Amino acid sequence: MVYQRIHVFVVGKVQGVYFRKSTKLKAEQNKVYGWVKNLPDGRVEAVMEGEEKNVDLMTEWCYGGPTGSMVEDVIVHKDVYAGEFDSFEIRY
Repeated sequence: MVYQRIHVFVVGKVQGVYFRKSTKLKAEQNKVYGWVKNLPDGRVEAVMEGEEKNVDLMTEWCYGGPTGSMVEDVIVHKDVYAGEFDSFEIRY
């Protein structure tokens, strides 16, 4: 299996629409680990690790997000897989 890690910034109407909660639920369904949080500038930031195919599914999901969100852009940085997470959490 190939594992990967990404660092994502989601731009648009992505706060106040359950983006973090939906990301957590979707990540858990896809066995992806890491965290998600709101940023003061209105973006959502996330770090995700797991099997490459599952992380790719999460990347695709970020472009649409949950109902009510209006994603304008997704900035994805691929990082070196670290295997540091064993769950997915919402950070505050």
